[in-house]
Amino acid sequence: MRISVKGRNTQVTDDLREHVEKRFGKIARQVSPLAELEVEMREERNPAIADRHVAEATLHLKGVTLRARDASRDMVHSINLCAEDLGRQVKRHRDKRRNRREARAGGMPGGVSPAA
Repeated sequence: MRISVKGRNTQVTDDLREHVEKRFGKIARQVSPLAELEVEMREERNPAIADRHVAEATLHLKGVTLRARDASRDMVHSINLCAEDLGRQVKRHRDKRRNRREARAGGMPGGVSPAA
């Protein structure tokens, strides 16, 4: 999986980039190597907003795009929340695909798969 990290109104340090790669590495093992992940980190400049650090992740898979957005007082915490949310979405998407595939294969007479 290709990961691109962008920053708006905030500096993307090497530590943040490594943290993103570490947290989203678990998701990378579950999706195709051709998948693209864009992580955008930004800091809201409005002092009235308590959760200023925002992390947005967009995962482009074949045929579907998954998105997650989280905000908190700390950028690392926002990245962690975003990774958890995207992980749940990827798991749900994989389960849906698996169930559809099994339903199609189970609908064949005699339970024989088309490849046999």
